[in-house]
Amino acid sequence: MGSTLSDMRPQTCDASAWQSSAKPAAGRRAVSSCHGDALAGACDPRIARSRAALREALIELMEERGLDGFTVGDLCAQAGLNRGTFYNHFKDKDDLLQTFEDEVLADLDVFSRRMRDCSIRDLIGYRVRKKPFPVLVDLFDYVREEGPFFHAVLGPGGDMRFAPRLRAAVCNEFILSLLHERYREDPTPFVNYYVAYFAGAYLSVILRWIETGMHESSEEMALIAVRLFFIKPGESITL
Repeated sequence: MGSTLSDMRPQTCDASAWQSSAKPAAGRRAVSSCHGDALAGACDPRIARSRAALREALIELMEERGLDGFTVGDLCAQAGLNRGTFYNHFKDKDDLLQTFEDEVLADLDVFSRRMRDCSIRDLIGYRVRKKPFPVLVDLFDYVREEGPFFHAVLGPGGDMRFAPRLRAAVCNEFILSLLHERYREDPTPFVNYYVAYFAGAYLSVILRWIETGMHESSEEMALIAVRLFFIKPGESITL
């Protein structure tokens, strides 16, 4: 990380607050949330079931055919719904996908807010003790719980617009949270490249974990993520 580590923000965050923070439940928004006109009445159990069926069908069809390879009719047939039900709530399949992506990003905002309270000192403390960083453990837990959705949307048949949104929502926030205030409040072009470099790297780590079947535990991934942050060129590549 070079000399910038010594300039990182000195404040610390409350680890107990991390542990007690409410964590978004997998699929919760897809089943029970109400979000704007598209989800009006989504707290009705029947509509909730229909939306859950559409979400599952969307994931399956993206995996099988890619986003451009199926129609709203295909989607409704897969979900066991009629087209009228679909169009009562969504304009088209892109609107449906956008809705589910927005819900996931809203869930991830919980982690972004927690990351803003973290500092480099916290990260170093967990690294020295060889303990997984709690907010990262919770983040990887969430990604695992929403694994089918992430795999479909981030895969070759998914939505190419989602990865940059994910990077901005989570990875950028994590790197920014570790910077000294003077870098965050008045970034130079080089600081922006610095953030982009590490945010892109962390997105790649998440993508690889998803693509390879998420065999490592969330705790292992949290340890890996922190280790990668501190590894130096020429240093032994070990955890």
